[in-house]
Amino acid sequence: MMKLRKTTYPLLTLTAALCLLSACIEEFEADIPADDSELLVVEGTICAGRMNRFALSRTQAVSADDAPHLVTGATVAVRGTDGSDRPAIFTEGFYTCMIDRLDPDVEYFLHIETDGEVYESEPQRPLPTEGIADVRGVQDTPESSIDVIVTPEAPLRSDQANYYLWTYDETWMVTPDCMTAMYYDTTRREPVYEDIYHFPRQGWVDATGAVTTVGASTGYDRQHIQGLKVYDIERNDERMYHRYSALLHQRAISKGEYEYELARRQASAEMGGLFTPLPSALPTNIRCLTSGKHVIGFVGCSLNITDYRLFLTPGDFSIRYPMATDHRLWLEDPKADDCCDMVARGYYLCEWVVPELSPTGKLRSAWAQIHQLDVRYRHKGVYVEEPEFWNEGDTE
Repeated sequence: MMKLRKTTYPLLTLTAALCLLSACIEEFEADIPADDSELLVVEGTICAGRMNRFALSRTQAVSADDAPHLVTGATVAVRGTDGSDRPAIFTEGFYTCMIDRLDPDVEYFLHIETDGEVYESEPQRPLPTEGIADVRGVQDTPESSIDVIVTPEAPLRSDQANYYLWTYDETWMVTPDCMTAMYYDTTRREPVYEDIYHFPRQGWVDATGAVTTVGASTGYDRQHIQGLKVYDIERNDERMYHRYSALLHQRAISKGEYEYELARRQASAEMGGLFTPLPSALPTNIRCLTSGKHVIGFVGCSLNITDYRLFLTPGDFSIRYPMATDHRLWLEDPKADDCCDMVARGYYLCEWVVPELSPTGKLRSAWAQIHQLDVRYRHKGVYVEEPEFWNEGDTE
C-alpha cells in the first residue's frame, strides 16, 4: 500500500491590478503520496504595461510553525517565440520584471530553472481584454446585501465563448466615533471652548478586494456577459456607512486558466472530500522539461487589463447602521482634581454640562480616548488626505 502523508499547498490569490498574485496565502491540507511532495507551485501572469510578479513555492509537510516554502535562487524569465528574453529579479518574495508591451502575434511563456530542473509554461499569445461597459451596486430587498455586478463591453469575439477574471481594490470613508471642540486647561483648572487638537473629521481606508471572480460567457446572448455578480457587501458593513469606491480590474483569460481557477476553488473549499481532486491533479499549463515532476499553477498571458471605478453611497441603499451608543466616559459632579487626573490618563474632554442643563442637576463631563476622536487610530493604514479620485463620482 502506498504510504500517504499530509502536505500543505500554498495557493496565492490573483491581483489583476498588478497582473500578479498578491502575497495573501490561503492554505489547505491534503493527503498525497509521499513521492508527490515538494511540488513546485507557480503563480503569476504575463501581462503588458505593468510590473509582472511571479511567486514560486513548494508544497511542504504541515507543522504548527510552517510558513510558505518560497523558492529562492531560481532563474526566472519571460520569453517569447520571437527570441525575446526578459529576466526576472527576486525581490521581496517575488520574481519581478517590467514588461512595457507584448506583440499580439508572438507567443510568450515563463521559463524557470531551479534545483537542477527546468520548467516552462505553455507558449500562448497575449489575450486582449475589452473595456467594461458598466459596474453597479444592486440590492434586491431592503434586507439583502449589496451585490456588485459587472457588464463588459461587447466581446471582441461574439462567435465563441469568452472567459474573464475580475479583482478589485477598494477605498471607503471612515469618521471618528465622537468629536470635541474643547479641552480642559489643567493650569486654569477649567474647561476651555477652543478646538486646539484639530482632529481630522474623516479619513479613508484602502484595501485589496478579498474576492477573485471568474466568469464565462456561455449561456449569454452573443457571448456577451450581462450583470454578473463579482462580490457583495453586507448592508451593515462599515464600508457602506459613508461612501465607498472600488476600482474593478477585468482581464480576459483562456479556457484553460478558467478551468484551473474553478478546480482550484473546488480543491480549496472541499479538500478532504471523497471525490475532491488532489492539488497535484489540478489542471496546469506548466511542465517540467527535465523530468516527470508535477507542477501546480497556471501562467496566463494578457495583452492588457481594463479598469472601471465604482462609487456607492449609502443613500441609495437600505443600510443597517449600528445602534447609537455613547462610549465616552462620563464623570458626574467632577472636581478640578478629577479632571486633571483624566487629562493625565490620556483622556480628552468632549462635553461639559452645567447643573442648570443637566438632567440630574449636577455638573457632568464626558471624556474620550484618542482612538475615539482621531480616525487615524481606528484602522491600520487610515489616511486623511482626500484621494484624488474621490469626487469623480459626484452627481450633485
